[in-house]
Amino acid sequence: MKLLTYLHNEGQKLGIQINDTVVDVETLGFKSNETFPATMLELIDAGTEMVSKLQHTLDNANENVIAACSLPLSKVTLLAPIPKPRKNIIGIGLNYTEHVAESARTLDTSNELPQQPVIFSKPPTSVTATNTEILHNTKLTQQLDWEVELAVIIGKKGKYVPKSEAMDYVFGYTVINDISARDCRRAGQWIVSKGQDTFAPMGPVLVTKDEIEDPHNLNLSLTLNGIEKQSSNTKFMLFNINDLIADLSTVFTLEPGDIIATGTPAGVGAGRNPQEWMWDGDVVEATVEGIGTISNTIKEVKL
Repeated sequence: MKLLTYLHNEGQKLGIQINDTVVDVETLGFKSNETFPATMLELIDAGTEMVSKLQHTLDNANENVIAACSLPLSKVTLLAPIPKPRKNIIGIGLNYTEHVAESARTLDTSNELPQQPVIFSKPPTSVTATNTEILHNTKLTQQLDWEVELAVIIGKKGKYVPKSEAMDYVFGYTVINDISARDCRRAGQWIVSKGQDTFAPMGPVLVTKDEIEDPHNLNLSLTLNGIEKQSSNTKFMLFNINDLIADLSTVFTLEPGDIIATGTPAGVGAGRNPQEWMWDGDVVEATVEGIGTISNTIKEVKL
């Protein structure tokens, strides 16, 4: 199921994408004498049983009900699937071999492969949607960079999760562009580089895990002004999703709605010769197979 959060008539709604149509979950429930969660986080909290109930209701609704619940996708404004996460996004650094090498050349990081996941975070205020602007404060950074990533959405509470059971804790997946200000690292800490407002474009939908046959074999790519900059596959992650959930859950409790950005492959601007950065008016598009594409425009902040 492709789930999305959208605006229509100035109200925030939970919807299901079917081709070029959005089925409003609240209206579907009303027309079917069912009660469904009103937000993505409430749906995640309700668990896979509620998703199954929603799918069953959708499958058994007649054409008139579906028509009454539907809007053209082109007529709604997409928000991030989780517009305001409850907690910081969990970021994973240096999780693709070639990205480790390019970072060592240009960002003074180690050229040795990490023995444990490299963890950082991005505040909830960094989240923005597709078709929005990424704000570029040129007084803070002259090195605005891109990073396409597969994001994992946690579906249930977990502590000390074994690798063999890790996928049971996944609710679904989305696309994230881990925007990074390379010249804003402070004493080795990344949150100023990674956590500025709008530095986590996310979407366009949240795909439930049953729709993705193998999350460890998904193509992911990124273009800047139509020119491809990144192209790889999630099979090249150093630490796969099972590894990440097992490791993270030993550090802190994972909870429903938590977001894990699983790292980016090679091809970032910092790793190029000469280095490339994003500037006012640039359009960056990040794609993950089976989920979709998010598109954002860089907007210089005038201070």
